[in-house]
Amino acid sequence: MNTPQDSSLGREVAYPTRYDPTLLFPIPRAGARAELGLAPGTALPFIGHDRWHAYELGWLDGRGRPQAGTATVVVPADSPCLVESKSFKLYLNSLNAARFDDAEALRLRVVDDLSRAAGAPVEVRFGLPPMAGGQEGTSVDDADVDIDHYGPPQAEVLRADAGEVVEEYLHSGMLKSNCPVTGQPDWGSVHLRYLGPRIDRGSLLRYIAGYREHAGFHEQCVEQIFLDVLARCQPQWLSVEARYTRRGGLDINPWRATPGQPAPGAERDLRQ
Repeated sequence: MNTPQDSSLGREVAYPTRYDPTLLFPIPRAGARAELGLAPGTALPFIGHDRWHAYELGWLDGRGRPQAGTATVVVPADSPCLVESKSFKLYLNSLNAARFDDAEALRLRVVDDLSRAAGAPVEVRFGLPPMAGGQEGTSVDDADVDIDHYGPPQAEVLRADAGEVVEEYLHSGMLKSNCPVTGQPDWGSVHLRYLGPRIDRGSLLRYIAGYREHAGFHEQCVEQIFLDVLARCQPQWLSVEARYTRRGGLDINPWRATPGQPAPGAERDLRQ
């Protein structure tokens, strides 16, 4: 079966010594989305992607000489499956002893393998996005608010001023959730752009703190944030991106937005 409990998460796994695309473990998105009220077969209320940064990419060239690089991988949010992160790490490790005539041959192989696992075309390019420059927008992390709840997230704490419509960019470096299988912490930042009633900063920080003891994959957490803010604050449009810190040579950056909104510029946080 393709549930998180059936994956390699939390298990001792031998380091792969040969190329093996079967190491990739796809997890259907439908189950977690059904828990959020998104029935299978219905149109998604968001667009988006999951952007991965791979820092440990290695292979052999046609003469057997070791090569090393980095890569950016983009999985569309409407793909039937997400790719479990530990399986992705093991798969990349399995490339270390594989020979390719040139780097493009490697890239095409990775595109094919990941697209098969996700069930939709996946984009792969060499290199990483630039580091973020000066922090834009407004941080909510210093909001004057008391917090005493750390999970599960409570949408009802979110508030917006219906009398004032604004377009703004809010962000927080306080996002933390836990792996639903191992319980290990996942740290990150969340970036929210919207047009609509002004969102109360304190209520948004309280809401984000509600993920500290929440168990969920990165992609699922971002979809819940998007849906909760959309329902409670009723913006005309909304864009939510999370940038999670690296684990095992990979970091994940899910983005979900109102249909028609452009994707945010690809960049990395300092903690990445």
